[in-house]
Amino acid sequence: MSISEAAPASKGALWAGRALSGVIVPFMIFDGAIKLPPLDIVTQTMAQLGWPADPNVARMLGVIGLISTALYAWPRTSVLGAILLTAYMGGAISTHVRIGNPLFSHTLFGVYLGIILWGGLYLRDARVRALIPFSR
Repeated sequence: MSISEAAPASKGALWAGRALSGVIVPFMIFDGAIKLPPLDIVTQTMAQLGWPADPNVARMLGVIGLISTALYAWPRTSVLGAILLTAYMGGAISTHVRIGNPLFSHTLFGVYLGIILWGGLYLRDARVRALIPFSR
């Protein structure tokens, strides 16, 4: 099946995809926005994770996260946004692995978010369903 031949999602699947994406987008907006002002809690947490306690580094990460989230939320660029957010979460996962944080609560949190974001995109975007065909 080619991308142009991908079956449209049922209304239920479409709304489930929107709901899953609707969980990710506000979470990532909060994650990015909290890094923009020079908040002590953000720089202290970054230092605990082995990142520089520099508000400019936090701001840069916040901007990257917000741009990636905006690309994910906009249907025409949602696949690019999902790829960028997956990379962003991969950085978070590697940070937690490096410092030895608990596996299921901290380290795999980015994996959980990635499953939700790709699941939401899969359900709402025929292009993704055509690229990743799950057969019955």
